[in-house]
Amino acid sequence: MGRDLTALFDPGSVAVVGASDDPAKYGHAVASQALRAPARRPVHLVNRRGGTVLGRTAAPSLAAIGEPVELVVISVPGAGFEAAVDDALACGAKAIVGITAGFAEAGPEGLARQRAVAARVRAAGAVLVGPNCLGIADNTTELYLASDRFAPGGIALLSQSGNLALELQLRAAPHGLGFSRFVSLGNQADVTLVDLVEDCARHEATAAIAVYAEDFGDGRAFARAAAAAGKPVVLLTAGRGAASARSAQSHTGALTTSADVVAAACHDAGIELVHTPREMTVVLAALSAGPRTNGRRTAVFTDGGGHGAIAADAAEDAGLDVPELGARAQERLRSVLWGQSAVGNPVDLAGMGEQNPLSYADTIAELLAADEVDAVLMTGYFGGYAASEGGLGGGSAGGSTGGADGRADGGPAGGPDGGPDGGSALAQGEQRAARAIVTHLAAAPKPLVVQSMYPQSPSCRILAGAGVPVFAATEDAARALAAMTARRAAGTPGLPALPAPAGPLRDAGYHGVRALLDSAGVPFPPAREITDESQLLAAAAEFDGPYVLKALHLLHKSDAGGVALRLADTDALLAAHRDMHARLGAPSYSVEAMADLTDGIELIVGVNRDPRFGPVAMVGLGGVLTETLRDVAFSLAPVPARRAEELLRGLRTAALLAGVRGRPAVDVAAAAAVIERVTAVAAAHPEIAELEVNPLLVRPDGAVALDARAVLL
Repeated sequence: MGRDLTALFDPGSVAVVGASDDPAKYGHAVASQALRAPARRPVHLVNRRGGTVLGRTAAPSLAAIGEPVELVVISVPGAGFEAAVDDALACGAKAIVGITAGFAEAGPEGLARQRAVAARVRAAGAVLVGPNCLGIADNTTELYLASDRFAPGGIALLSQSGNLALELQLRAAPHGLGFSRFVSLGNQADVTLVDLVEDCARHEATAAIAVYAEDFGDGRAFARAAAAAGKPVVLLTAGRGAASARSAQSHTGALTTSADVVAAACHDAGIELVHTPREMTVVLAALSAGPRTNGRRTAVFTDGGGHGAIAADAAEDAGLDVPELGARAQERLRSVLWGQSAVGNPVDLAGMGEQNPLSYADTIAELLAADEVDAVLMTGYFGGYAASEGGLGGGSAGGSTGGADGRADGGPAGGPDGGPDGGSALAQGEQRAARAIVTHLAAAPKPLVVQSMYPQSPSCRILAGAGVPVFAATEDAARALAAMTARRAAGTPGLPALPAPAGPLRDAGYHGVRALLDSAGVPFPPAREITDESQLLAAAAEFDGPYVLKALHLLHKSDAGGVALRLADTDALLAAHRDMHARLGAPSYSVEAMADLTDGIELIVGVNRDPRFGPVAMVGLGGVLTETLRDVAFSLAPVPARRAEELLRGLRTAALLAGVRGRPAVDVAAAAAVIERVTAVAAAHPEIAELEVNPLLVRPDGAVALDARAVLL
């Protein structure tokens, strides 16, 4: 059930320690907000000098209040924080919000102080948000303990940045979005992001959870909580660079960045990952609107060819499919459009809107009714006919974006593609069309998003008022539609469970790793480790050539000239060994049977253990050019075979797997089965930092691992 945070979000009484009349102090801002709802619960202001604060009598200490206080906000200088916490616990506090900074963010000494405070709080059965936070708010319980006001609504905002939280609420307002809760995460000494996601998931007034986080803490637990939330979780994060991959010792480690890990976790947990505050508000606006679907087949509908082409590109960039419509759908569209209209996809009115504004609604009706269409993106001039009547330009009504985000400025310059200005008949007809679109959408609910040059127009307001997202920028409309057609809706199970830890790997050498994987069912060619020529000859007698010779205990054997292939017989094997040993002087070598490479494709499968999200798998095109080609995909480990096959078929070079230029298709299912086994092994061995099979040879008749390595923590 998670932790009980009732005392944090709906306390019976509140005290603000450090309340002040000085507007420059945070204790002034928090106290001012706390007094917004004095009738809901007792609010006590505490200032060590006593007197009055904000016109109210201030107690010189918590003890001086003379009664228990359930929630205490502490905004005092760092040297007095621990004493204030002890006083709060002594007066019966069950929740503490620590505004004071100077703890873990200040270095090891501050971290030690923070841990000691958190331990005292937990021992007392209380909870602590922060320290180094900017407060909390809950509009549903009239709890206002942050410096800013948050308009009421259905979004719980959990943020590690106060300024970003402010920007998000400013951007949310034009979309008609508001907030159920706000929590500044601070240092998460006690109450963590995971605790808050779990609690907001249970909060009936919260419809979606928006997160800005730089420190996930236990990232795997965060992903698990988001997957189980049963409501959308939208994540904005920072630190997506490649610096963390520079010291890795395997191809897998070198190719796995923080961004890859976060993206993999979000995909598997059904989290909507965004990259800017603007994108976050666009996605939240979409998720608060109409129906959602798992289908991605999108019909682009326009009244101008340019808008249609740009919207189709934007839709595909957002991950949507824009397929040509089938004969039946095209026939139905022709029955409501005129001869010059395009019906393939994009669907283009080609000027018919000026002749008959209801053609917008008629076309939408046919697209919503088509079984082959999952979602509709309408783009272009719609709204302009009614806008010309009122002199309205673009703007940010009903979910449109504004300003530098792509707002259309100024009044309309005419009809689509330079046509005449819309008169009253067109304006009225367009508004009737908007109402008809709303009716059609209610009868056949599918995701519908509109991009308009005039999003503030009366026609667009009709759509927005009915829950249809309307945007000024094409890319925003496409991103919104992608959120409404998510491949995995938030809350859908898909996060892999970690297996119980297995006994630790004692031998991390090449043959030790092979033995570990072999015991899990990963197939390898026959091989023997040798240290001299007599052992080499004995190994060669155990299986037929051609042979492979590998120098062991080298990081990248191929780059060092430590791999010899296609050695036809014992003489060639012996000669290769003498040459290799003279150049490299390796302590041991591996003699192996040469695999049949005919019609084969080399893949890579590896697992890197991330400190936040645990084991993360990577699959892709393998061999010596892995890091050069960088055609890889990621998922949290272990990876089920079905998910592994999905990753493989999503590669840029996936067409190779299906067979090209007369080559037969390879056994992708066999490769996926090996990926499942390799990733399960890595997930069960927490002592392994990196585990990799490269190459994994996949042929038409199966898959076989040709090399493996492990790096221990």
